[in-house]
Amino acid sequence: MYLKYLTLSNFKNIEQADLDCSPVLNCFVGNNGEGKTNLLDGIYYLSMCRSKFVSSDSINIRNSEDYFLLKGKYVRMNESLDEDCASCGVKRSGRKSFKYNSKEYRKLSDHIGVVPLVFITPSDNAMITDGSEERRKFLNTLISQTDKVYLDSLLRYNNVLMNRNKHLKNSRNIPVDLSLMETMNHHLNHYGSIVYEKRREMVETLLPLFRQIYSAIANNKEEIDIAYRSDLDQNDLTTLLDRNFERDRILQYTSTGIHRDDLLLEIDGRSLKNSGSQGQQKTFIIAMKIAQFSIIKNNTGLSPILLLDDIFDKLDVERVERLISFVTGNGFGQIFLTDSNKNRLDRLLQKNSTDYKLFSVEAGNVKLIQSS
Repeated sequence: MYLKYLTLSNFKNIEQADLDCSPVLNCFVGNNGEGKTNLLDGIYYLSMCRSKFVSSDSINIRNSEDYFLLKGKYVRMNESLDEDCASCGVKRSGRKSFKYNSKEYRKLSDHIGVVPLVFITPSDNAMITDGSEERRKFLNTLISQTDKVYLDSLLRYNNVLMNRNKHLKNSRNIPVDLSLMETMNHHLNHYGSIVYEKRREMVETLLPLFRQIYSAIANNKEEIDIAYRSDLDQNDLTTLLDRNFERDRILQYTSTGIHRDDLLLEIDGRSLKNSGSQGQQKTFIIAMKIAQFSIIKNNTGLSPILLLDDIFDKLDVERVERLISFVTGNGFGQIFLTDSNKNRLDRLLQKNSTDYKLFSVEAGNVKLIQSS
């Protein structure tokens, strides 16, 4: 599956852009702040129904405008080369419409996984430097694109968790409704157990792929590891919630559950955050994302669209060349790549004989400047 045409109107700093895309490699070159990442975020939005970087839809609307519009035409690469169309319109008033083949979704979650995608961006370093929430986001994005049961269970768990925390907070003024608390605990255990098992299975699937890809990019013998940690490793969630009830009542929030799950990232037996160089950390994240790509492809039969934003930063030339050679090989489908250095992109394109288009981006204006 690949993106054939992309249209963006009033999206961030892009007033209007209409792109006829290469089915293999699309490169965007321009100085920082000109809109390269915004283009990739528009593609991400059409797959995930939201921005990669901001939670409020209205922030994505171009200054002084009342709406933004995104539209993508996709080819599924079957015998008839059928085209599918995803479109999203957001008004500053808050109205949001997301359609696929002209049919509007009742629930946006129904679209997740229809157009699979993997996005590698400098902000992914937060998986290493920030708290456990960032690492859970990685797992959620990976599994949600291949497993509707997981996504539904996660959404239901989070909704019950929000209500339980609200009830605990209100217990300062009113007595706790023990019957209601028991019901909520039951639902948290049911949905949380599903999420826990699917996360555990996914990490077991991810690890060997991740190690293989890391070795191919880094070309060395570093020992790397990813381990899944959860409160549910030791007991079922109902028991944990009952055991922690008084503590939760005092804290006024739920202190145990799959919303506290984490991934331990290690290199040579030590914390990646404390011991890994910048190049090792970036290679680690890229290998995780490429493994994500492989899992989605294996589970869906579709090659996800691969977005590579500013991947050259903090990677030596050899690692970059091995990465590009790896992802432009057979089986990796369509790639969108950004860089601020045109000479570097020219050298890259000369070394890889593949179908490509090179676009310049300046102040939100996108122009095709070269193609194979």
